Amino acid sequence: MRRRRKMLYLLPTLFTFSSMFCGLLAIRWSLGGHEPLHYYLAAIAILFAAFFDLVDGRVARLTRTESDIGVQLDSLADLISFGLAPAMLVYAWGLKGTLLGSFDLGLLICFAFLAAGAFRLARFNVSVMRESRLKGAPSPVFTGLPIPVAACLLAGLVLAHHQTDVLLYKRRLLLLLLVPLLSWLMVSKVPYRTFKRLRFTRQRVLLSLAALIPALLIARGVAPAVTLVLGLATYITAGLAGYLVGFSRERHLAATVSEDTTLTCAEREAGPTCGSPRS
Repeated sequence: MRRRRKMLYLLPTLFTFSSMFCGLLAIRWSLGGHEPLHYYLAAIAILFAAFFDLVDGRVARLTRTESDIGVQLDSLADLISFGLAPAMLVYAWGLKGTLLGSFDLGLLICFAFLAAGAFRLARFNVSVMRESRLKGAPSPVFTGLPIPVAACLLAGLVLAHHQTDVLLYKRRLLLLLLVPLLSWLMVSKVPYRTFKRLRFTRQRVLLSLAALIPALLIARGVAPAVTLVLGLATYITAGLAGYLVGFSRERHLAATVSEDTTLTCAEREAGPTCGSPRS
């Protein structure tokens, strides 16, 4: 019985190591040459890493083998597969040779992506440990853009470019804008919904099918990678839009409260200090 339990703990770890190995393959293919096929294979490897990363958490929860070391190991694998690997891929694919004078600006932007991903993972680990210590319910949202989403979007762009055989207009300019944006979103406080503990109700299944059918039609008519990019871009944009709307409401509410307080204070003709309790 004890041996069987140890084998169960090994199962999610194997998926985590598989994700890490896919990240290594992506780095190897990114540096393997300048052929389009190498970049295509590197992007595919990143997507496979995302699949294994998704499965290892599910397996750990289903087998009840979640552990602190599993969380740390998963983050280390994520830093390789979704931090270093996509940074190397976009550098070799579009940012290499982006110079600011004699300074390699493309390398700095890729490092910023890697550093933001590392910070994002460290912050996530701290929040998980805090929830575990307080024995609270897991948060339904992520703070900041999850690093696998950012990595898969970059990999999807490479795949879309390869599958459609259409040159992305000013590809370098696109990456110069997109990679810093993704880096900022990862370290920001923009909330993104997590689907780890999503329960499938009849209404959610119908809505998912309603969104999936058009996506499949687009994938068949254009390319699967285009559907992937559009889906991830929608997820990212929706989270950012929700944050901006909420932030605007908070500022409006704060301004309203401040205005009400000012009017109340102006109406007071007595009292030593505005806002202080009367004796």
